[in-house]
Formats: sequence, structure tokens, C-alpha cells
Amino acid sequence: MLSLDVPAIVAAIASGVLVGALLGLFGGGGSVLATPLLLYVVGVRDPHVAIGTSAAAVAVNAAMNLAGHARGGRVKWPCAIVFASAGLAGSFLGSSLAKAVDGQKLLLAFAFAMAAIALSMLRRPRSEGDPEVHITGAMTMKLAPIGVLTGLAAGFFGIGGGFLIVPGLMAATGMTLANATASSLVSVALFGAATSLNYASSGQVDWPVAGLFIAGGVAGGALGVRGAGLLASQALLARRLFAGLVLLVAAYVAWRSITG
Repeated sequence: MLSLDVPAIVAAIASGVLVGALLGLFGGGGSVLATPLLLYVVGVRDPHVAIGTSAAAVAVNAAMNLAGHARGGRVKWPCAIVFASAGLAGSFLGSSLAKAVDGQKLLLAFAFAMAAIALSMLRRPRSEGDPEVHITGAMTMKLAPIGVLTGLAAGFFGIGGGFLIVPGLMAATGMTLANATASSLVSVALFGAATSLNYASSGQVDWPVAGLFIAGGVAGGALGVRGAGLLASQALLARRLFAGLVLLVAAYVAWRSITG
């Protein structure tokens, strides 16, 4: 586990602020950044420990940010609950598979997955989405299988999975980006909790670092949720900012995993 000197403590708290803000703003942006920040800024050396620790911190921060979005009326609860419930088993299976994979290979696969999703999100959506979406039987049949696959991917790559959950919710329901971002936090919290518990069972969660991350994320999350409200009328801009963030992180993670 990481030795927490003053620079490491400051780095962990500052990283938590950034993660919390981006998680509140983009839904999954924070969870995408958490593992790279732990590895390359805070100084955690084992990729599996970084993944398990980031999952624990992101799960708590996502739950906190979810409360803010809920007060703003942006969460589509029935859709979010169906999606998250279906994906929960997938996240346990995915994280179990990931623990058996070499850490650097896992990070490289993670980078390619992020890049593919980001590129798909750069395309202009055919519509801005329906803010009055209500769940139907047909919609449930779309949400459940996408939720299972997303949970599997989220558990395997050790992130909340918001960069998959947001487009998945939009594709299955036709909801707006603002609603999908808010609703995704239900799944981010549950998938992160499932993944961290799985890694914790193998002693691969650094709880003191996770605590510092969470502390920083409280302040950052409040800023992010406020920013999400301001971006609600700029759905396309928010989508492209989110995609750009994922692409930048994907390139850096790929480079670091290749160079060791």
C-alpha cells in the first residue's frame, strides 16, 4: 500500500476534487480519470490496487453527486434502476475476470475501449432527446441487456462505467444527455461498489487513499453538479467535452501502459 507522506496526501485530495467535479459534470468523466490519477499523480504502483481503490472512491462520490442531481429533478429513476439492477451481476463477473489479467495489459485494453466510445460520442446525435421520457415494457427489454453488458465492461475495466452508461441510456430510452448524465450515477455508484468489494476481498483496495479521494470529491462534486445544471441547455457541447476528455485520457493511459 502507498506510504502517505504530505505530497501524496495533497495529490490524493486534489485528485479527488477533480474526479468529483468531473463525475458531477459528465457522469462518467470522473471515474475514467480516477485510476490514471492514482497511478500517475498519487503514486499507487499496482494497477489492480489503483483500480480497486478508484472504484471505492468513485462509488461514494457518485452517490453524493446523485443526491444533487436528484434534487434538480434530472434523474429518470425507473430507467436508471432497471439499467443498474441488470448490470450489477455483470460488474461482479467483469471485475473477477480482470483480477486475473496482467495490470498493464488491462490498462491498454481500457484505453482502446475509451477511445472507441469517445469517437462514437463525437458524432452529432440525431435528436436532442426527450426530457419527458417514461419507461415502457419495450424500453425495459432494451435497458436490461445493455445494462448487463455495460456492468460487465465497467467491472472488467475497474471504473464506474459512465462513459458507457450515458450513451447506453440515451440509445435505449431516447432521454436527453442531461438526464442520462444524472441517471448514470445510479449505475456508477452500484457498479463501483460491486467492483471495489470484489477487489477488497483480495486485499487490493488502499482504504486510506480512498478516504482522501472521497474527501476531495465532496467539494468537487458540489461544483460539478452546479456546472451540470448550467450545461443542460448545451447538450451537444457537453457531449463533445465529455468525448474529448475520454480521448485525452485514453491516449495517455495507452502511452503509459506501452512504455511501462
